[in-house]
Amino acid sequence: MVSSTHWLASQSAMAVLEGGGNAYDAAVAAGFVLHVVEPHLNGPGGEVPVILAPAGGEVRVLSGQGPAPAGATIARYRSLGLDLVPGTGPLAAAIPGAFDAWMVLLRDYGTKSLADVLAYAIGYAEDGHPLLPAVGATVETVRELFETEWTSSAELYLPLPEPGALFRNPALAATWRTLLRETAGLSREAGIEQARRIWREGFIAEAVVDFAARPAMDSSGERHASTLTAADLAGYEARYEAPATYDWNGWTLCKAGPWSQGPSFLQQLALLPEGFDYSSADSLHTLVEGTKLAMADREAWYGDTAGVPLADLLSRAYNDERRALIGPKASYELRPGSPGGRTPRLPDRPFGQDGAVEPSAGTTAGAGEPTVRFDGLTRGDTCHLDIVDRWGNMVAATPSGGWLQSNPVIPSLGFPLGTRLQMAWLQPDLPNSLTPGRRPRTTLSPSLALRDGAPVLAFGTPGGDQQDQWSLHFFLAVALGGLSLQAAIDAPNWHTDSFPSSFYPREMLPGSVTVESRIGEETIAALRERGHDVTVAGPWTEGRLCAVARDPETGVLSAAANPRGMQGYAVGR
Repeated sequence: MVSSTHWLASQSAMAVLEGGGNAYDAAVAAGFVLHVVEPHLNGPGGEVPVILAPAGGEVRVLSGQGPAPAGATIARYRSLGLDLVPGTGPLAAAIPGAFDAWMVLLRDYGTKSLADVLAYAIGYAEDGHPLLPAVGATVETVRELFETEWTSSAELYLPLPEPGALFRNPALAATWRTLLRETAGLSREAGIEQARRIWREGFIAEAVVDFAARPAMDSSGERHASTLTAADLAGYEARYEAPATYDWNGWTLCKAGPWSQGPSFLQQLALLPEGFDYSSADSLHTLVEGTKLAMADREAWYGDTAGVPLADLLSRAYNDERRALIGPKASYELRPGSPGGRTPRLPDRPFGQDGAVEPSAGTTAGAGEPTVRFDGLTRGDTCHLDIVDRWGNMVAATPSGGWLQSNPVIPSLGFPLGTRLQMAWLQPDLPNSLTPGRRPRTTLSPSLALRDGAPVLAFGTPGGDQQDQWSLHFFLAVALGGLSLQAAIDAPNWHTDSFPSSFYPREMLPGSVTVESRIGEETIAALRERGHDVTVAGPWTEGRLCAVARDPETGVLSAAANPRGMQGYAVGR
């Protein structure tokens, strides 16, 4: 079974499975296809966290999130007159991590060759794929920037064909074909290792470093060059980690660590009261307020540092104390806790006051494209895939970054760098301060759930800060509501922005709740009565969830995909 945010990625993964490949071969093939068909949502210059559960093996997290380059210091950015990392452009680029993560996954858990898994992406880049309307809408939003500043992007994306017509990226196809030529004749593993070396030190690295050194316009209104160097690329390797876990009602939930926002999902579960009634009139208020508390802790405590007190944040005593803060009325405050008596640390920024940015009318975070302005400013969005194979191997991955609107296209390669450093603060001594060698805290958050130690459910969604809200609502609909995967994805969804955004310019909308109109007038009225600032969005606007499952008793597989945006696709046999 395969579910992903694009039908061509799902079909490509299914073709790999039908050809004898396993879930990991299929995931890599789908990941490279997503780089081609959703270039406004991810690319090879971005990043990917992966959670994998080998049949009969241990659950592992594979971090494809690159860290800040050695030259990316707070002092350097401050010397340029910046108080935030720009939301676009070379200064916001972390070391790209997606490619190496896909290669490590293929080497260690796959069975297919590099040529086997790249064939689908090469075909769609070379011969064309139907252009998504969202790609065209995103390009139109940044047309002026492309025409006047990012001319290499204009050469690839302007003029665009009509939505549905074939779009090609010959430079990207040529990059992968050259890579295959330079790895030809080697064994499977040797070829993968050679590809990794080429990415880090060969023709790809040379093109990346050369182009990154050229100043380009960013969201600060100035032109800056990247801090990325050849040594930064050469020294990066994707790495495995143990997942962050939480046991709840017979389930074990597995997430990436606090260098992601993944543990906020676990904290929201820990905050639920005993006997939580998912269907009660008060349940939505409880969930909204719990989200605010978990996300406030995310701001104060999460980062790529050894000092994150995760055990205390997930402890019963701490969450009993925090749960008592949920009152009958909506909170408009950012209220991080003090796990183990520690003092929370927040950025010195007037969230929700100076510089607050209201969501643009008609935008749908997570339902297709990021929210972008003329200068490429984006709230961020991404892709997702989940796969389970005939042997019970399971994988969830959330590729992101390297958006077409993030940085200028590197003309010889056909893709841009990412902007993940925008999530780090230019204030010292915070868990998520910009620090050379540290990963910026990301919003990317695939999920995997076990029952009695066996992997049974892989799921996730694009959507920036909303990922661990929409994913939680889906999981509760399955675990407590008894809904099928598809019914749980289809159920009316919602989110709150009542905490600092992870994306430039880091705004906060206190008390906000955005709901799909299908949630019903009675529920909307009840939320407003409790003091929530409710925005009613369209009926199918919240989330882009994917999911696959395996019944450990019968071995029966299932999958579901999101109807919002009309491009998610689940397939199996």
